[in-house]
Amino acid sequence: LYKKACDGGNMLGCYGLGDMYVGGDGVEKNVKKGIELYKKACDGGNMHGCFNLGVMYANGNGVEKDFSKAVQLFKKACDGGEMNGCYNLAIMYADGNGVEKNEQKAAELYKKACDGGEMLGCYNLGFMYASGDGVEKNEQKAVELYKKACDGGEMLGCTNLGFMYAKGS
Repeated sequence: LYKKACDGGNMLGCYGLGDMYVGGDGVEKNVKKGIELYKKACDGGNMHGCFNLGVMYANGNGVEKDFSKAVQLFKKACDGGEMNGCYNLAIMYADGNGVEKNEQKAAELYKKACDGGEMLGCYNLGFMYASGDGVEKNEQKAVELYKKACDGGEMLGCTNLGFMYAKGS
């Protein structure tokens, strides 16, 4: 059905079929074919396809590792409303992979991801506030972000929230 949808121009179908090929779910595993389908989905406006293609480039899975290409794809996904793209783009800025290291830009992107419902974005932004990396240190803001992440189901947020409470923050 994904193939029929993809062949009919439905980019979500292309993305889904790409996932099946990359994972070998219901079809013989074929990462190269999966990448082609992610690219087709991305080029057709499906931001999940852009995000997954970015992950493939960032990890060198089925393609030569290319952080610059991953950054372009994560940016396209983020600009298109895919919050996982914003989160991964923030990581690239935080680590200086494919872009010049820029912790302030990473913080902005983590905030965008967090505001868009990506709880790892909340957790990482909380960590930045707790440590003062890229933002002015603010333990109260860190507590708020860890709580949001925890309430949203991100257990790393719960853990760090516990540490903050234990030390009296």
